[in-house]
Amino acid sequence: MGRFLLVDDNRAFAENLAEILEDEGHTATVVDCGEAALQAAREQHYDVLITDMCMAGMSGAMLVHHLRQSDPGLTAIVVTAHPAEAELARARAEGVLAVLPKPVPVRALVELLAHARRDGLVVLVEDDARLADNLTEVLRERGFTAVVARSVPDVAGLEPLRPFAALVDLRVPGGPDGEALRRVQERFPATTPFVVTAFPEALPGDFEGRLVCKPFDTGALLAALEQVHGGRA
Repeated sequence: MGRFLLVDDNRAFAENLAEILEDEGHTATVVDCGEAALQAAREQHYDVLITDMCMAGMSGAMLVHHLRQSDPGLTAIVVTAHPAEAELARARAEGVLAVLPKPVPVRALVELLAHARRDGLVVLVEDDARLADNLTEVLRERGFTAVVARSVPDVAGLEPLRPFAALVDLRVPGGPDGEALRRVQERFPATTPFVVTAFPEALPGDFEGRLVCKPFDTGALLAALEQVHGGRA
């Protein structure tokens, strides 16, 4: 079962949540601030971070950022009663499996934790907002965390992440066909690229990765991602 780090300045809430998770067979450590979470992570390896967004001293987004410096494969879930769009955007840029409201929907959280994968980060480059949202959701259901870029400049602005795979539309705004793919491969050379496109003829001749032609079978794509994730070194 999982080992989870719970961070919330409402300690009674966090301890109640920890008790629920322990009843499910997990192990949970409770701390009440970002600094204590960093110390706990230095002393113990965790599978998932569950953190409040709004805390004194260090926000949940900043905590995710700092923890990923030493443990880039850590899965993160953010909970918040007062969503601020700027902080949520910052957290999503770091890569979070989910943002959940308070009071926390416990069954939904338990389900997320049952499927959460370490080292499960996927860069998703897609300018079709509806498709990007749909893919993010199906990836989440399989325990993968998506970080979305909608243009070539968005790719250039991605945080220093460690994704195991990238799903890249060959044609997105901000550059010529294939520019987003080139930048993804340049920034994340160890990542397996999946090119998702309706224009396979525009694929670079030296491309070494996987081609997914639109429209595509989502189940087959997920199976391929699971194969890559399961076979990583």
